[in-house]
Amino acid sequence: MAILPDFPDTWNSLTGDMKHVANRRLAIEAAEADVDAKGGMSQVRGMVLAFKDPKTYILAIAYHCITGASGFQNFFPTLTATLGYNKVISLLLVAPPYIFMTIYSLCHGFASDHIGNRFWFFVYPIPITIVGFIIFMTASHFGPLYFSFFLMNFVFAQNGTIYAWISNGIPRPPAKRAVALAFINSVGNSASIWTPYTYYEGSKPHYRPALGACIGLQVVGLICALTLRWYLMKQNRDLAKLELEDTQLTEEDVRKLEKTAEFEGIDIAAARKLQKGYRYMI
Repeated sequence: MAILPDFPDTWNSLTGDMKHVANRRLAIEAAEADVDAKGGMSQVRGMVLAFKDPKTYILAIAYHCITGASGFQNFFPTLTATLGYNKVISLLLVAPPYIFMTIYSLCHGFASDHIGNRFWFFVYPIPITIVGFIIFMTASHFGPLYFSFFLMNFVFAQNGTIYAWISNGIPRPPAKRAVALAFINSVGNSASIWTPYTYYEGSKPHYRPALGACIGLQVVGLICALTLRWYLMKQNRDLAKLELEDTQLTEEDVRKLEKTAEFEGIDIAAARKLQKGYRYMI
């Protein structure tokens, strides 16, 4: 924390040209200068912007649902122990589902970036995990039970997707993005506080209350994804309107363009062209 630079323009080891190139890349990605306003109130302003944005709460709840639905990972050896083998075999049985999901998640993330979509890559694992939870809650033979672990692990494919969607959905300004990420992480990981209590001794071997809660969380996560998709589509329509030459810009729009123009060494018209074409990834 003491030595890592906050932004390219505060990294003294970079030359002026290097800083410009780095900031230019960030500006192209976010469609405006990716720097905070100077002054000690920028982080406070970032908090205000983050907490006024509905996407912050939608993503926080969605992440909470994923963390809660993946709570079985803390009890995975306990779940494999229900298959009837000794401790060594039960622990060894934990590995294959995770090895499979590690490889699958890399392919999943690559495909999401390549196609340029977050919504469907967040949503399609949900019914797969629900099927896995139901199988474990109802089956009694080794084959279906062990297969259910592979299906349940699809929740971890969602994990990478939600992080990418957070960055895509709240890309700017940096102070807002930092507060939003911290808040979403806090709310999301708070699921680890209560989910362990759903895996109690009296519910073995199927742990139906815990896995029933996982199913409910996945359904809520689906609702969050649908809501976020609708909201981002609305924001993209608003961005499309701003591209029209006769659209009247608000004072806030003008300030953003002025900041970008000053940072890039260009005029307002060129800064507006830079902003054209930007859309939130859905």
